[in-house]
Amino acid sequence: MPATEINYDGLVGPTHHYGGLSPGNLASQRHAHQASRPRQAAIEGLDKARFLRSLGVAQAIIPPQHRPDIDTLRRVGFTGRDHEVLANARREDRSLLACAASASAMWAANAATVSPGADTHDGRVHFTPANLVSQFHRSLEAPATARTLRALFPDDAHFAHHLPLPASMRFRDEGAANHTRLTGAVGEPGVELFVFGRDIDDRTSHRPRRFPARQTLDASRAVARAHGLHPQRTLFAQQNPAAIDAGAFHNDVVAVGHEHVMLYHEHAFVETPTLTTQLRSAYRRLTQRDPLLIEVPHAEVSLPDAIGSYLFNSQLVTLPDGAMALVCPAECRERPLTHRYLERLEARGDNPIAQVHFVRVRQSMENGGGPACLRLRVVLTDEQRAAAHQGVMLTDELDGKLRAWVERHYREHLSPDDLADPRLLEESRQALDELTTLLDLPGLYDFQR
Repeated sequence: MPATEINYDGLVGPTHHYGGLSPGNLASQRHAHQASRPRQAAIEGLDKARFLRSLGVAQAIIPPQHRPDIDTLRRVGFTGRDHEVLANARREDRSLLACAASASAMWAANAATVSPGADTHDGRVHFTPANLVSQFHRSLEAPATARTLRALFPDDAHFAHHLPLPASMRFRDEGAANHTRLTGAVGEPGVELFVFGRDIDDRTSHRPRRFPARQTLDASRAVARAHGLHPQRTLFAQQNPAAIDAGAFHNDVVAVGHEHVMLYHEHAFVETPTLTTQLRSAYRRLTQRDPLLIEVPHAEVSLPDAIGSYLFNSQLVTLPDGAMALVCPAECRERPLTHRYLERLEARGDNPIAQVHFVRVRQSMENGGGPACLRLRVVLTDEQRAAAHQGVMLTDELDGKLRAWVERHYREHLSPDDLADPRLLEESRQALDELTTLLDLPGLYDFQR
């Protein structure tokens, strides 16, 4: 059935800052407590989305979440009026204030796991919001994410919305950043690959030693069950602990897949030969063809170079003429090893990646998220696309309105001390209140009710 893969890009929020809140995310740690540029961050994200549209790739917007999260600060014991809550949090525990002000929902690849109707038991698109319980600041996102997804995909005849998994260590779920899908064509059934960092019941040595493994096998299996996926077309693979310890906190830092192509680092997985055999077998049963699995040797691009450049956090997309493009962060061009590898990849005659492009998302990269982190892929048939909320579909008109909105409401600089500024809270509320009008999403935020 004809279908389109739409990139729903997370719109960077007004409180974008460098809190250094994520152990295992080397860029986040390296830039902790530096001043950020929220306006630049939001414009860079919109620039990326506009560039993808210029390539012929469908784009939509996921609105930011309301921050600072005053309700959470009250739940952990801070009292008084809003400005007093902020001042007390700044005085007593700045890390909690940073968590409550985090704009990390911009990384929409962690928003949810999405299975297209071609893969599910009932033909509907299934969404499971990620609970993100491995990081406190991200665990705050799940309720608002669930509400937003229901607003964007409101028709129960076409869309199935599941609750986030139980908020426990056993069911740690990080969303689509650890999930990919191989298929003969976007609208056809596919092989869904779930990658986990740890099996809670596993007593072997396959676990990282330096940084925590965020995604669990139990979480991946639970999502696959809830979505009604076919067992023969659903695979589970463990991420290499060495990759996690090198800074690949999600699998999309060391692998990217789209349609029949998967590009992955030599050290991305545990037991790679077993995984590639399973992928080829499942894909052949489904399509009677072979997938193209491109392994990037460590000798050509080391794990530190792959993670430092976010080579694999690129977006692999299909162009209107059927060829593919790899949209990479500008950092890939600035590192000699990754740049030379991409030149060789583009010149190869045995793969459909005909174009390599570079986009600047520096503010996101410095906080630990590349181009692929900023988007949630959703495959919709024409009928499902018509049933989705139209106000967030990116057009030239909406792009222009969003840029003007950012210029009106976002600060040029934001320091850690600014997070307690009551004017920032008011600015954020005013911005989001206006945004819901631009996107035709009235009452999306609690403060509007």
